[in-house]
Amino acid sequence: MLLTRLIAEGVAAGTVSLIFRRWARPDVRAGDTLVTSAGVVAVESIVAIDPATITDADARRAGSTSAAVLLAALGGSPDGSTYRIEVRYVGPDPRVALSAEDQLSPEQRAEVTARLARLDQHSTHGPWTHALLRLVAANPGRRAVELAEQVGRDRDAVKRDIRKLKNLGLTHSLDVGYRISPRGSAYLAGLPEGNQGEPAGGGGPSVID
Repeated sequence: MLLTRLIAEGVAAGTVSLIFRRWARPDVRAGDTLVTSAGVVAVESIVAIDPATITDADARRAGSTSAAVLLAALGGSPDGSTYRIEVRYVGPDPRVALSAEDQLSPEQRAEVTARLARLDQHSTHGPWTHALLRLVAANPGRRAVELAEQVGRDRDAVKRDIRKLKNLGLTHSLDVGYRISPRGSAYLAGLPEGNQGEPAGGGGPSVID
């Protein structure tokens, strides 16, 4: 379940505590957590309801102005059920603090290297982590489609790979495009000379495709 920046910020501020969705089947379960643009959000409960029971007070808790406005904006499958989802704010995205680290200890560097090596080893398109990190660093603000064009890959595949780097605190998502994080810059700067394009585990030249 994706939350818009406005709704995510409302949850973080405490002004939004309900989400309504129309789905053919539920996309979340009670106990799930969502990483949003405003931090981590927990799903407290989810129940199927009759949309006619949504009140104006419910709509305001969902960040809307009235039940009529909320229902008019409710998308999803026309044959689906309407779900009432209680949410609460958990705290900041832990990746934010992680990505702000501009120095890495030997232990931290070894951990990042090991994580990148695993991503390279399980890749279906060859080692890619160092090359993609360098590409993002060299092209701040470029969209995934532009980065994908540079390396001849599918946009969605590049987005997925950048998300994997973000999960390690190595990149930032911008309103448009991406940039390397302080942690990512520190990692790249510490690579041996001439090794910045090689796979995380060492060896031959890294490729993105």
